Amino acid sequence: MAWRLSPVCLNGAGVVRLGSLVVMVPADSGAGESRAAAARLDADSSGWLQALGCAGPAREAALGRLHELLVRIARGEVARRGPRLGITGPELEDLAYQAAADALLAITAKLGQFRGESRFTTWAYKFVILEVSAKIGRHFWRHPAVPWDAEDWDRLSARFGFDPAHQAEWRELLAAVRRAVDEKLTARQRQVFVAIVLNGVPLDALTVELASNRNAIYKTLFDARRKLRAALAANGYIGDDA
Repeated sequence: MAWRLSPVCLNGAGVVRLGSLVVMVPADSGAGESRAAAARLDADSSGWLQALGCAGPAREAALGRLHELLVRIARGEVARRGPRLGITGPELEDLAYQAAADALLAITAKLGQFRGESRFTTWAYKFVILEVSAKIGRHFWRHPAVPWDAEDWDRLSARFGFDPAHQAEWRELLAAVRRAVDEKLTARQRQVFVAIVLNGVPLDALTVELASNRNAIYKTLFDARRKLRAALAANGYIGDDA
């Protein structure tokens, strides 16, 4: 939706009420830079920047619309991820609203950093997804099923559903995997592999524990698995194309 640009925009801090939610909006969010850049953007993004850069009712209305958008995104994301961690019902809704509120605060604080490489709503989407990931991760550590760095290798057979009738074979394979983990992986790769593959720690929870991000953890796990496949193939436990 493209908005008509407001002729007067004053940058100021304040408290914005979004229904029952109260959000503190920062005073210096780079709104001046954003308004200057607005003319170079698509109509929708330009409208968002102009409205959010103003003070008074126009800005409060824009913040309300943006918050509604962020809540919809957060609800969809927590509905997708939450049930795997046992988050349901009112707790799921509360997490979505918390993520949306924190994303709104981050967006308004960094408004001057928006350069128009994507649409404004796409840029804003990233903030709320990051907030959902962080909150789901922190939720896991309230009642973790197992310490993230515990090493009970017997759990691995149950996690992968190995056939008890072939116990000798899979025990030999697991012993080879453990040797490869100890000998081939870096300390960080080992840490990530044990947490995710051995202990079943959710990716979002591990990013919180390691103060990292999803992409970095993905990359570390990918590299670890590549090394383990190579080691197992070299010792004849799996084929080269496995």
